Amino acid sequence: MPPVTPAPVPRSSPIPWQRRGTEPFPARRPIRLPNRMRRRGLAIGIDIGGTKVAAGLVDGDGRVLAEARRSTPGQDPREVESVIEDLVAELSANHHVWSVGIGAAGWMDLAGSTVLFSPHLAWRNEPLRENLERLLRRRVYLVNDADGAAWAEWRFGSGMGQSRLVCVTLGTGIGGAMIMDGRLERGRFGVAGEFGHQIIMPGGQRCECGNRGCWEQYASGNALGREARELAAANSPVAQELLRAVDGNISDITGAVVTKMALDGDQASVELLEEVGQWLGLGLANLAAALDPGMFVVGGGLSAAGDLLLEPARRSFARNLTGRGFRPAARLELAALGPAAGMIGAADLSRIAARR
Repeated sequence: MPPVTPAPVPRSSPIPWQRRGTEPFPARRPIRLPNRMRRRGLAIGIDIGGTKVAAGLVDGDGRVLAEARRSTPGQDPREVESVIEDLVAELSANHHVWSVGIGAAGWMDLAGSTVLFSPHLAWRNEPLRENLERLLRRRVYLVNDADGAAWAEWRFGSGMGQSRLVCVTLGTGIGGAMIMDGRLERGRFGVAGEFGHQIIMPGGQRCECGNRGCWEQYASGNALGREARELAAANSPVAQELLRAVDGNISDITGAVVTKMALDGDQASVELLEEVGQWLGLGLANLAAALDPGMFVVGGGLSAAGDLLLEPARRSFARNLTGRGFRPAARLELAALGPAAGMIGAADLSRIAARR
């Protein structure tokens, strides 16, 4: 039976390509904006975190032309909106800005208009797009931060040209997103990509989500720091360099500290990273069995470890991949755009939505 082409969505729809069964542009071909849009189609991307709000002025080629940031002003939604208004005013003072993209941890509705839930802020069914469009007098689009980062890597970074891309971000926890045939795959309710909460060790470490044994309890920056602190608390002789690095304050040992020590050659830190990499590869093998992407892009703060993390992950991935030896295998690559990926992706998605 021939495939059914979805009926066109009326132009009055604010974000037609996010509707179920539609795509923003032709499958398997990264979009190239018209020269006019690349030169003049400036957008602002804003990445809202638990401690800071970062904003960037982004052109149509994904280049960040200017940046600004503020501290996250507590959890009051109105105060956060005021900070966003201030950042947009600063970055658009000397430029014509088409649109604003907002990226934040949490769940957004499929229309990109309402924050259903955000773990860092007191947003519960918050109509953020409507509020901000009234304040900013520009088109606004909301996106999960991991979705924004994945979109940026697919458009401008390591995932360019991939028809099936899975992006995994390793930080406090594990975030994730998928690009499938040129569109963000967000699931039926808009909350796909919570890869960090696949249970990889039944009865294992307690997770903040309430379950035990979630992947992010073994393959995230938090997991790396926890394992290092346990080693130091046992006064292990292999942890002495770590203890000296934090003047003996075990609570100051974080994933970032361990990563830096590993890059500086500390053998215990290298071994801790290798263990995290093995868990990372196992989880990616599980995702490959379910999703079969052409590439995994690994980003987030922990990706700063580079091959110290990725090489053990590749070995573990190859060892645990279903059908290994008899099937093509996805590549594992580091993200290319660094911490700016979220704001770049949010800006680009808002620009495309505004065009339509």
